[in-house]
Amino acid sequence: MFEGLSDRLQNAIHKIKGYGKITEDNINEVMKEIRLSLLEADVNYKVVKEFTNNVKEKALGKEVQTSINPGDLFVKIVNDELIELLGKENAPLNLNGNPATLMLVGLQGSGKTTTIGKLANFLRKKHSKKPLLVACDIYRPAAIDQLKQIGKELNIEVYEEGKKNPVEICNNAIKYAKENKFDYVLIDTAGRLHIDDDLMKEVSNINNEIKPNEVLLVIDSMMGQDAINVIDGFNQRLPLTGVILTKLDGDTRGGVALSVRHLTNVAIKFIGISEKLDGITSFDPERMAGRILGMGDVVSLVEKAQDAIDEKEAMKTAKRMQTGKFDLEDFLRTLKQIRKMGPLESLIKLIPGASKMGLNNVKIDPKQMDHIEAIVLSMTQQERRHPDIIKASRKTRIAKGSGTSVQEVNKLLSQFEQMKKMMKGFTTGKFKMPF
Repeated sequence: MFEGLSDRLQNAIHKIKGYGKITEDNINEVMKEIRLSLLEADVNYKVVKEFTNNVKEKALGKEVQTSINPGDLFVKIVNDELIELLGKENAPLNLNGNPATLMLVGLQGSGKTTTIGKLANFLRKKHSKKPLLVACDIYRPAAIDQLKQIGKELNIEVYEEGKKNPVEICNNAIKYAKENKFDYVLIDTAGRLHIDDDLMKEVSNINNEIKPNEVLLVIDSMMGQDAINVIDGFNQRLPLTGVILTKLDGDTRGGVALSVRHLTNVAIKFIGISEKLDGITSFDPERMAGRILGMGDVVSLVEKAQDAIDEKEAMKTAKRMQTGKFDLEDFLRTLKQIRKMGPLESLIKLIPGASKMGLNNVKIDPKQMDHIEAIVLSMTQQERRHPDIIKASRKTRIAKGSGTSVQEVNKLLSQFEQMKKMMKGFTTGKFKMPF
């Protein structure tokens, strides 16, 4: 997410940090790099111009010129301007009502049906309440079946009446939700073109009839700047309350996220961060600016850990680490919980300073993790609890049982011993960084 833009911006900012003082000459060179990095990320030209003018004006202010460390203040200026561009603060959903109703609209192929499942799953986890999915896409072949399949995977009920009038379906669904004590009703409408008069009239009729708390437009972030025209087109016919950007985890330049709020005044409320049904998160301008500038996102990292890691198990493992009793069974449990948090390379990017340590582009083959699990699972319980008993014949048996080599078994055992020593150093306060 934003990797190309992030690298370019950080390189430009690094130059400023090398200057003892910010002058018009050296700031012009840096601002040129920042301008090019934003344009290459597909940020709207007008937005780029305004952003760079604001940064330059503030960077040449007296406060920066007389500062002991102008480089750090320049980073703060860029960070503050990015936050402003992204919408200042996160825009929460309006979930008042009994039930609260959310209608999702979007173009064909924007990922709307998958997104509505992700959003229902997110709301259920965050608020511990009961969502109902409503199938109102009566035109696309298998759209209703797709939503029912998503509902089945998530164990979330789907209300559908086949190919009836969508307005009637919505009214009946809300009545059903009230009778059965559902907290949220999420309506999946038919994908359309914003120039399709009949279908636009249909969602307008649904909106006028049920008056949803939220009308959320799902946008494929890989569309580039045409997304702005789509938002404007929908906004002319519907009172959009927010945007959900999908596929921000893919090979996208991310410029849409930096242009949407400024050009349309419609808040980004959620972003899609993976294809999995838990791959959605609320959009926070401050945290996103931090990630773009390589400052990491500790809050997101903690949230992922809270969702994936069993707190009691984690405390139990921590105590075993402190007493030096951490074994390969503990290691296996910890590894499985970490894997629940998502791809390791994605987690590494959330760590502050990851880019400075050269970790931003680390690729971790999931097969390596599978091999590690297979090796540990091929050991007996006694071997996992007492790795020091694993000698040559046992290593050969473990390698055969896990479909790996003796060298891989040796490597894992060696790394585990190093990790135990490091943990012991941390708990006794004797650990020293090797630099």
